[in-house]
Amino acid sequence: MLTKRIIPCLDIKDGRTVKGTNFVQLRDAGDPVELASIYASQGADELVFLDITATHERRKTLADLVNKVARQVNIPFTVGGGISTVEDVRILLQNGADKISVNTAAVKNPSLIGELAKEFGSQCVVLAIDTRLEEDGEWYVYLTGGRTKTEIRCVDWARQAVDLGAGEILLTSMNHDGTKSGFALSITKLLSTQLPVPVIASGGGGSMQHFVDV
Repeated sequence: MLTKRIIPCLDIKDGRTVKGTNFVQLRDAGDPVELASIYASQGADELVFLDITATHERRKTLADLVNKVARQVNIPFTVGGGISTVEDVRILLQNGADKISVNTAAVKNPSLIGELAKEFGSQCVVLAIDTRLEEDGEWYVYLTGGRTKTEIRCVDWARQAVDLGAGEILLTSMNHDGTKSGFALSITKLLSTQLPVPVIASGGGGSMQHFVDV
């Protein structure tokens, strides 16, 4: 059995870490620089930093804040939010990111995944998928921080993205986000068994057993 990685995720809004439930009711959760240092010191395997309003606000990720966080950790550090070009990635890597995460921009321009993989390597490209289980029993992809539903099935998009060069999938279940009721096991298992790249389950972790189950 593969060893599981414990990866805290810092959701960033207005320079602060926030937490919510089902992508809404966001509340302040502290200073991201301080939290990053705590997570790293307590044994986190990696760290993810997502500027969750960057795309919606049509701006770039806060590179200065990324730099401050990077200086506090000595573990792999993934950064996402507002990334749409090779130059965006270059700036974040120069500021301490080890990997980058793309979401909305990749759905709108799938060739971006291939461009980034060619320039920086697939190991640097994480595809973030925000997905929700709908009444028809399908998991659909959502964009702009969960604000915009598409008719794209999560499984189809994940397969396409890996074919294009994504080296990892960060899968966030909007149904489970912030609930502490457990991860979305069915869709996580489906992607994990069908894709040749690692799948990170996000949303719903609330107990040690949940991490065992996933």
